[in-house]
Amino acid sequence: MLRSMVPWRERFPATFSRFENEMEDLMERYLGAGEDWSVNRFTPSLNVTETDRSYEVTAELPGLAPEDVSVEMTGGTLVVSGEKKEEKEEKGKTVHRVERRHGEFRRVVQLPDAADSKGVEATFEHGVLTVKVPKSVEQRPKKIAVKSPVKSTEK
Repeated sequence: MLRSMVPWRERFPATFSRFENEMEDLMERYLGAGEDWSVNRFTPSLNVTETDRSYEVTAELPGLAPEDVSVEMTGGTLVVSGEKKEEKEEKGKTVHRVERRHGEFRRVVQLPDAADSKGVEATFEHGVLTVKVPKSVEQRPKKIAVKSPVKSTEK
C-alpha cells in the first residue's frame, strides 16, 4: 500500500537509508572519519542583494544576540560567524523531539571587486543581521546622457 502512495518510489529504487549511508561515507572520506554528521548543525540562511550603491547581505539568526555574531570583511570576502547555544534540558521534562539546530557556524560570501570594505555597516534587529557593503565610487553605475545631433533643414 505504501508504494502506491509514493509514486516516485517506483522510479527511484534506492531507499533513503541507502542514500543516507552513501552520504555518510562520502562525508567521512572527504572531511574526516569520526565526525557525527547526524548532529543538528545550525547554518543560517542568507540573502545577498545589490543596489546601485551597495551590496546587502541579510542572515536569519533566530535566538541569537548581537554579541553572539562576528562580521569580518577582508578584500571582497565577507565572513559571518558565531555560535547558537544548545538549549539545556529542564528537570522534570521528557524530550520527545529535537528539531531546533545549534552549534558554531561560519558563512563566507565572496562579493564582486566593486565592494568597498570601508564604510561597511552591520545591524541586528529581530533576529536578522543586515550587513551593507558600499560599492566603490569608481564602480558605481554612471548615468550617461544620450545626445542626438540636430540637423537643420533650413536653407
